[in-house]
Amino acid sequence: MYQEDSFFTLTAAQGAGLLALSFALWALAVWGIWRLQAPRLVRSLAALALFWLFVWLSPQVYYAYYQLIFDVPAQWVIGRPPGPGALLRLLTFTQEASLSRHGQGLLGWSLIAMAVGRRVAPARSE
Repeated sequence: MYQEDSFFTLTAAQGAGLLALSFALWALAVWGIWRLQAPRLVRSLAALALFWLFVWLSPQVYYAYYQLIFDVPAQWVIGRPPGPGALLRLLTFTQEASLSRHGQGLLGWSLIAMAVGRRVAPARSE
């Protein structure tokens, strides 16, 4: 399924860096939604907005990483904002299969789960 994915053209160190960057972005996004002190509906809308922003803007972050490891010109790679259909295809894993698209789908579901999940009130010290 992923044999043609560009990830497999990277060296082990380059791939590890890309995975570390992806994990850091995922953790930051999930942590942000988890820390949001708001009603469930607001957290859910914030999760969807954050997912939309990530899908739209993260290509520039990843391109900056590729600039560090390859000799590629400085340029903007951000395109038009994704529409609802594109986001739905990512969340349902029905877009063309790639590690990037499936990772985006997993991020979306992580954010949704964090937003609608039961919040446990922090323990109060006496």
